[in-house]
Amino acid sequence: MLSPLILRRPEDDGFVLIEERVLQVLGRHRQLRQGAPEAGGILLGYRRGSHLHVTEASAPVAPDHASRTRFFRSAAPHQQAALTRWRESGGTMDYLGEWHTHPEHSPSPSTIDMVGWQRICSKRKTPMLFVIAGTQDRLWIGVGTTTGLRSMAELT
Repeated sequence: MLSPLILRRPEDDGFVLIEERVLQVLGRHRQLRQGAPEAGGILLGYRRGSHLHVTEASAPVAPDHASRTRFFRSAAPHQQAALTRWRESGGTMDYLGEWHTHPEHSPSPSTIDMVGWQRICSKRKTPMLFVIAGTQDRLWIGVGTTTGLRSMAELT
């Protein structure tokens, strides 16, 4: 049984809470088989002051493209899921960031990841969360803002 993660953000007094069901989604898509493709989606939840509360993670969908070492998230279906949850929540649930897998024991962002995340952060005024799930229940977690991206944790 997984436990929710609570992490302190490195740049301020805020915390990140990632619910157990989010970690379960990431765990189901880890690249455990040789040749298994990367997977990914978006992170949804709530902004409470400087805190980020991640309550949902979208799963890969048919229009997404994946190979062993690449994942391209098709924007429309994930954006529609985020919009639906935003409406259902009365405008309180928000897009908090992105997640994907890497076929490595201790995942770390690639140059492609960093460039994509910087592009996301440049369009947002609020902090964004990025998570990479490795093959052995390890996570890389970072927070990005318009001023840059900072690693929060590399967790087992």
